[in-house]
Amino acid sequence: MRFLVTGVAGFIGSAVAQRLCHMGHEVVGIDNFNSYYDVKLKQARVRHIAHPALLVLDCDLADREAIARLFLTHRFERVIHLAAQAGVRYSLDNPMAYADSNLIGHLTILEGCRRHQVEHLVYASSSSVYGLNRKQPFSTRDSVDHPVSLYAATKKANELMAHTYAHLYGLPTTGLRFFTVYGPWGRPDMALFRFTEAILAGQPIEVYNHGDMRRDFTYIDDIVEGVVRIQDVVPAGQPDWNAEEGSAASSSAPYRVYNIGHGQPVKLMDFIAALENALGRQASKEFLPMQPGDVYATFAETEDLFEVTGFRSQVGIEQGVQQFVDWYLGYYGQPAKANIAAR
Repeated sequence: MRFLVTGVAGFIGSAVAQRLCHMGHEVVGIDNFNSYYDVKLKQARVRHIAHPALLVLDCDLADREAIARLFLTHRFERVIHLAAQAGVRYSLDNPMAYADSNLIGHLTILEGCRRHQVEHLVYASSSSVYGLNRKQPFSTRDSVDHPVSLYAATKKANELMAHTYAHLYGLPTTGLRFFTVYGPWGRPDMALFRFTEAILAGQPIEVYNHGDMRRDFTYIDDIVEGVVRIQDVVPAGQPDWNAEEGSAASSSAPYRVYNIGHGQPVKLMDFIAALENALGRQASKEFLPMQPGDVYATFAETEDLFEVTGFRSQVGIEQGVQQFVDWYLGYYGQPAKANIAAR
């Protein structure tokens, strides 16, 4: 089939596009290659795919005319929409970037899909939408009406917009709430990348909430597996569903939302210990209070995704962190790890 993958130069987008190409699909990938983080890393991800079935275009989601032409020219059968302005803390200082990319950009994709009869739109939501929820594990059946960052609010808005298009136009949409994705080719603004960079440079790492945090870290290969499986599960409306008694993750319209996580939250200090072991170096730690927009813990309930795909995350923290470190040392040419037992 012919796919559109947005955010093709991004961490998840590049991995998904590569997998689709290897499965025999034709992929058009778009990205605006913005400078939120190192553009050279984004370009390197695209070069890493190196597949004749991939066409990469420099295109901004907020450019309505360009997106309209894109859909008219290529006639996509399915769309995997992963592009967004990411980052919780960045949204505190640069809110308008989130309006352009996450709201207007999401709407241009919805419009393209409905005007050209795309058979399934899969899009990235986020575990951030759970906000002030304290009931764990986080379930898609629960309310997500109290976000604690603008980033989270835009992702909740994406789900609402998708439901509207599913209801009005019969556009099948599936939202995926990603839980703390990590691994090779990851984003430099995320903890694993920043910690690794600092430890190798002999600098302290910033540990928020004095290390008392838990995250449902999910390895990139597991994320990709979930995405490629769910794109084949085209949602249908449920005629007997009603808003009073039905799950918030489904609808009478062809609309679904799933968590996609490992399902086993890890203490932040255990995550750091796994990184220290992989690097063979002890981290100097600067313990800081909780930051605005952060949450204490994330924990995905993933049974719904398992029921429709038969897939559960496989990669544990020790293996996943080691894979990231091996990539990082190879990509940036850092010296081989020291012998941690010699300290």
